[in-house]
Amino acid sequence: MPTTVTREQLSSYLDDALDEPEIAQVEQALRQSEPLRRQLRQLLQERDRGEHSVGAIWRRQRLTCISREQLGSYLLGVLESDAKHYVDFHLKTIGCAFCAANLADLKTQQQEAAQQTQKRRRRYFESSAGLLRDRRK
Repeated sequence: MPTTVTREQLSSYLDDALDEPEIAQVEQALRQSEPLRRQLRQLLQERDRGEHSVGAIWRRQRLTCISREQLGSYLLGVLESDAKHYVDFHLKTIGCAFCAANLADLKTQQQEAAQQTQKRRRRYFESSAGLLRDRRK
């Protein structure tokens, strides 16, 4: 039985702004429904012509998305309370795939930097271990 997919969901599907279960749901509905595929083609044509509604511009420009700097501060736990609540809302409630991907990238960079720091410290210690003397002697 086909699932009802709204125009807004189709638009979000094109923007890659849905989570994985919703993407699967939309794709399944598209396979089963020719009218829905026509609606998707119509939506693509409208975009090609240049839809200029406030909502369309807002979504295209990602005006509600969080900057990488703010996401980095969020990751470090140094955001003010209101900003932290907004980031939580944007990532967890809205489920913005774009910002989630940015956050995952920042986490990976942070982990790689920590590993590099660990390696560098180990090399420093190993290279200077022979130069260190016991001052108690």
